[in-house]
Formats: sequence, C-alpha cells, structure tokens
Amino acid sequence: MRFASLGSGSRGNATLVEAGATRLLLDCGFAGREAERRLQRLGVAPDSLDAILVTHEHQDHIRGAGVLARRYRIPVYISHGTLRSGRLGEVPDLHLIRGQQAAFPIGGIQVTPYPVPHDAREPVQFVFQFSRRRLGVLTDTGMITPHILQVLEACSGLLLECNHDPGMLASGPYPRYLQARVGGRLGHLNNGQAAALLARLDHTGLEHLVAAHLSEKNNTPALARSALAEAVPYIGDRLTLASQEEGSEWVEL
Repeated sequence: MRFASLGSGSRGNATLVEAGATRLLLDCGFAGREAERRLQRLGVAPDSLDAILVTHEHQDHIRGAGVLARRYRIPVYISHGTLRSGRLGEVPDLHLIRGQQAAFPIGGIQVTPYPVPHDAREPVQFVFQFSRRRLGVLTDTGMITPHILQVLEACSGLLLECNHDPGMLASGPYPRYLQARVGGRLGHLNNGQAAALLARLDHTGLEHLVAAHLSEKNNTPALARSALAEAVPYIGDRLTLASQEEGSEWVEL
C-alpha cells in the first residue's frame, strides 16, 4: 500500500491511496483541471481511479469531485448528509455511506468510514486496509473522541491534521468569529491536540506520519513538527509534512 497528498490546506485537499490494482482518491478540493495536473505530477491518469471518497461538503474537499466523477465516470462514495449539501452535483455512479458502518471493499482495499466532530452536515474520515497494512486519515475535526482513538489504533501510516497554532490563530488575521470556528469543538485540530492524540495511540507499528491541513496563516511547519516531536521524541525520522502547493511524494507502507 502507498499514499500521497495532491495538496493539503485551506485552498484544497486530496489524497491518493493505492494498493494492488486498486487506486482511490480521498476528497478532491481542487478544480478539475488543477486536480488533473496534480494527479499527473504523481504519474496517475484520472481514468485509472477506481473511486472518489468524499469526507464532507466544504469546498476545499469537494470542489472537483463531481467534475472528475462526471468526466471519467468514477464512482463516488459519500454520506447522505454531505450529498444533501448539493455541492457534488449529479454523478453517474453514487454510493451512500454512513460514519457508523462496517468496513466495505473497494477493489482490494477495505474501507472503514468513521464519524468526526466538524461543522458539516455528516462528516466522515476513513481508515484504509490492505492485507496487514492500515492507513488512518484524520483531518477536519475539532476534538478527539474515544471512537477516533479506537479506530486509529495500530495504523501503519497516519495522515493527521495539524491545522493551527493557538497563539498564531489568536493573534492572526482571522476575525474573531472565524478564530472561534477554527479553534472550536467543531473546527480543526491544533498542533497540541494532534500531538496529544499521537501520544495516546499505540504507534509502535507506525511507519509513517504525515502532518496535513496546515494553515498557511495560522501555523508553520516548524511549529507542527516541534509539537509532534515533543509528544513522541523519536517520531522525527518517520514524519513528513504535506504542503498546500506540493502535497507529498508517494509514501510506501
């Protein structure tokens, strides 16, 4: 199994997950042509995607999902609440999912959706499993729940939100209402919250950690890296950061 970010941040998010002959795209927050360009950077043709999975309806996660699905007739997996937002549009092959449901296969990959607290209609995140390899993804959540901790145990790879530094958010350019939204219980994880989650997980088998969804205005890579390394001092050799412009290279599990 391997995965790569096409880009991660408030201007667009998308993640490729590949195992065996199966290739999935998690979210597509970029316009269609830009998504195609970013896929090409990773050597992936859009018509080779087996499915697009959508976490929630915010534009930085759903903007190009419907476009690619219609253009290349790609199946889309989405929660009922997210679909009701109307931001996906009509797609040729639609599959409704719930946050509380058993794992299901897409090709050779077992997919487990799970619910997260975020200011969206029915947000979900995912764990992907192929053989004994497990990739957990957690972004766009304002707090950590016991269920999140349970779902993310024993992952081989983890893509984890480190959205903001509380001090930078409080003194930054966002108006007060937006600061409250981002830093609230239905907002985004700050560096300390992400580090605390990491410290509580059994990460002995964690081969790769990718810090994601870093705010360009309210965080820095150095602050995110420092918080994670303070919580788990030996994580540095396994840690990379996904950027808004460049995403990440392929990460092998």
